[in-house]
Amino acid sequence: MADSALSIRTIGRSDVDAFQTVMAWAFLADPSGEDSKWLKVLELDRAHAVFDGDEMIGTAGVLSREITVPGERQVPVGAVTVVSVKPGHRRRGVASLLMKTQLHGMHENGEAIAILWASEGSIYRRFGYGEYATSLAMLTMPTRMAFHPGVRVSDTRIRQVTRDEAMPFMREVHERVRRTKVGWLSRRAETWDVQLADREVDRDGLTSYRYVLHPEGYAVFRVKYQGDPSGPQHELHVRELVCETEQAYADLYRYLLDMDLAGAISFYTAWDDPILHMVDNPRKVRREASDALWLRIVDVDRALPLRHYSSDVDSVLEVEDSFCPWNNGRWRFTVKNGEATVARTEDPADVTLDAAALGSAFLGGARLSVLKRAHRVVEHTPGHVDALTIAFLGAYYPHCPEVF
Repeated sequence: MADSALSIRTIGRSDVDAFQTVMAWAFLADPSGEDSKWLKVLELDRAHAVFDGDEMIGTAGVLSREITVPGERQVPVGAVTVVSVKPGHRRRGVASLLMKTQLHGMHENGEAIAILWASEGSIYRRFGYGEYATSLAMLTMPTRMAFHPGVRVSDTRIRQVTRDEAMPFMREVHERVRRTKVGWLSRRAETWDVQLADREVDRDGLTSYRYVLHPEGYAVFRVKYQGDPSGPQHELHVRELVCETEQAYADLYRYLLDMDLAGAISFYTAWDDPILHMVDNPRKVRREASDALWLRIVDVDRALPLRHYSSDVDSVLEVEDSFCPWNNGRWRFTVKNGEATVARTEDPADVTLDAAALGSAFLGGARLSVLKRAHRVVEHTPGHVDALTIAFLGAYYPHCPEVF
């Protein structure tokens, strides 16, 4: 319950400096003397601030994006960002007020799905966001690893070019590829500036970005200089590797692995990145998992039919959602030939779950069968959780390659 002394409204240009300061202090950072890179994409009419009297104490924004869902479909999504509460004002309901305002606004606007990246893992489930909607894998591997004999590397020339030369090509490739990858997001011109911001403050001691083009893909990376008396052993920190074909993927990985003066590669990538099965010694590839997107079903009846499903199913879902009460109750969820219909029903529930569990499973990232074992899903009719699990799964793990 929010403190009755608090108020909330969208921000204007005159609020931007205070907005940045609250964000910086909340994340224990120094307020920037220059515009934050996030201001390039912030939509002021979807950015909210909470006030205690005249003092701004909380911030949050929503970015209007598209996300690719199973079936290679692009649907609108509210990408929640810059959520912060000023130190000294925690546990007064500030975050609850921000979340409620955002979700009710999306509901009224017909935006059926919300997503975010969580700075802390204990906050957002209570607002109905499901963890592990997509996952990330941090891969680290030594360079000059051999591929197994079945991997063919072509003789296509790969070129390192300037940012200005690379950008038009990368935008075209990314736009085509993101439409085929579950969890990938649309980008505006300003989004590219944020994702590949290259100011000194953005580099964390690494070099500026290097841009590498293949006719069917590209890679972007930085270099961390290091070595010992035996010679350089620099680390390549890959930011993006985007390919339209499997051949381009093999060629670009080979290019990076064979980089002179480099000793290791690190890359936040998809959990099922095929490089694990391309190299001849996969034990040399270290893989560490983390959660990525958290997903919130804003409207059950509008969200579930947006995607394609892997198998037919007919189940009554009892959804528990105190934060968005319009989702509460029983819904008949029917899939035929991959297409879903959702309707209110008074029939007995086959499965009970909360909005967060449904969000975790929506893209195929978390299995409902695992959430059942975790006491997050209750099965009333035997066999329905397994059937739903199979229906929600896709051919690949969902992956979102960018933080927003």
